[in-house]
Amino acid sequence: MSAWVRDVEFVAKPRNRGHPSQHPHPLHLRKLAEIERCRLEADEFIGELSYRDLEMFCLALYAGEGAKTDGPIKFANTDSALVRIFATWLRRAFDIDENRLRMVLYLHADLDIRSATEFWSRAIDLPTAQFTKPYRARADPTRRVNRHEHGCATLVYSCRLTHRRVMARIATVTSTLAFRDSSAGRASDC
Repeated sequence: MSAWVRDVEFVAKPRNRGHPSQHPHPLHLRKLAEIERCRLEADEFIGELSYRDLEMFCLALYAGEGAKTDGPIKFANTDSALVRIFATWLRRAFDIDENRLRMVLYLHADLDIRSATEFWSRAIDLPTAQFTKPYRARADPTRRVNRHEHGCATLVYSCRLTHRRVMARIATVTSTLAFRDSSAGRASDC
């Protein structure tokens, strides 16, 4: 602060963003219209999904968000839809023992663990008795402002053979795609 104004009292006020009843800004409306157009294009492009599509999607999810070291399957994410899709695929793709399926939550210490546990239990249809002790992180306001209300969930299935099968499928897809000509068209609208 400058020395010549340090004696002036100042109370910060929130910026005036206009009254909610005002018309939205034209750029905001254009953004919303573009997002909707992209969603419709995606719906048309994707069409009906097969079980093989689910398999490829989940293998890609695991390649990005799963544990790679030999041992149990561990898939972590904050998006309940992705964890639910992965759990559904795991149950369909392999003859798993439901009693070996666990959930670990990573949750900030000031958030409600009971609410988070119930949320994830419903999301993936897993009894709360199969949740292990959560990791409670102390919030550091200097590092993070946005936090996930229900935390980050890690789905764990303790079966080395199933993990090896998943990793073998990922390796097969990767090696198959790596030897194909991957020269795709360039995006012209970016």
